[in-house]
Amino acid sequence: MDHFELSNGVLHAEDVALPAIAAEVGTPVYVYSRATLTRHARVFRDALGVLRNAKIAFAVKSNPNLSVLKVLAAEGYGADVVSGGEMERALAAGMEPDGIVFSGVGKTEAEMRRGIEAGIGQFNLESEEEGLELAEIAASMGKVASAALRVNPDVDAGTHGKISTGKAENKFGVPFDRAAAIYARLSGLAGLNMRGLTVHIGSQLSRLEPLEAAFTKLGGLMEDIRAAGHTVTHMDLGGGVGVPYKTGEVFPQPDEYAEMVARVTGNWGVTLMFEPGRVITGNTGVLVTQVVRVKEGATNPWVVVDAAMNDLARPALYDAWHDFVAVEPNGETFVANIVGPICESSDTFAMARTIDKVARGDLAVFRTAGAYGATMANTYNSRPLVPEVMVDGDKWAVVADRIDPATILGAERVPDFLK
Repeated sequence: MDHFELSNGVLHAEDVALPAIAAEVGTPVYVYSRATLTRHARVFRDALGVLRNAKIAFAVKSNPNLSVLKVLAAEGYGADVVSGGEMERALAAGMEPDGIVFSGVGKTEAEMRRGIEAGIGQFNLESEEEGLELAEIAASMGKVASAALRVNPDVDAGTHGKISTGKAENKFGVPFDRAAAIYARLSGLAGLNMRGLTVHIGSQLSRLEPLEAAFTKLGGLMEDIRAAGHTVTHMDLGGGVGVPYKTGEVFPQPDEYAEMVARVTGNWGVTLMFEPGRVITGNTGVLVTQVVRVKEGATNPWVVVDAAMNDLARPALYDAWHDFVAVEPNGETFVANIVGPICESSDTFAMARTIDKVARGDLAVFRTAGAYGATMANTYNSRPLVPEVMVDGDKWAVVADRIDPATILGAERVPDFLK
């Protein structure tokens, strides 16, 4: 459920008509619904209530907007971060340092040092080499860093290859058959508090079976590590539960996910940690765009919109689907191709799709754009960086400015030897 609905024939975000935002802010623009964000955060959190000890760290990479993070901080969420910049955003949003988990294969020395200084709750180690470095840094600072070892269970998530992270050929984690020995060696280091294992097999999963298989394997590994005399108090099960992008799609619900986790982990006796992202923010946002023109095509007309692959990269990167609907639908439809203005054939949102009939100047939205939308935007073709707006009932505010080409140009310098 989301709060983007038609009222008197016009698409609204909660109680605000989208044309009102477009008229003041311009297009393209991301619009987030606070009510939707809060609802999704609570539904997921409440579903995990069947578990004895669950902690949630929102995957900041899915939507790092400061206002989004502040809403989630108020709902008791921590943060799963994959860079020093994301960590600083989480702290700035008021998320508790001990609720921050630092993931990612390429943490730098500076990032690790800053995480230790900030007192973050856990580093998710992607390799033995990283663990050795973290231990050395922590010991040099007179600190002990809490850590979990990320294991690659070689489980196929059954999702797009570019968002699959749990197969043996993926760069993430340590091989399953080496994990126990690596954990044992890292447990002996003075600068580390090795407290558990972590797994994340991919994103946008449409079935629970791959997750259950990965968690079951992880549980067996946990028992082997404990049997060898080592301590395991935390098990981080990652994220990955998908959301419907196409009308009519059905995905596992949070309560179904929680029931599966409870069944698999019932006797583990640990703190369970979760890193949801898309399932919290996906339906929270839409990308509002304006039709530049409708151009005659060889087979189908081309609907050229002012949003482009630099504003919403997922279709170009993953062949991803986003429902496209008119802000003021007239009841007519047609089959068309939807494209942006960038000088790339990959700047294509849909081909031969039946959509609301639109014409030059009409507003439309790409739905389910609240995750991996604005955060992946860039300024290719010297285009502005897309702004973000949050709606709360009948109020709304710009929560990230449009950064125009002149501002971007102002950050560049011509050296003396070229003058």
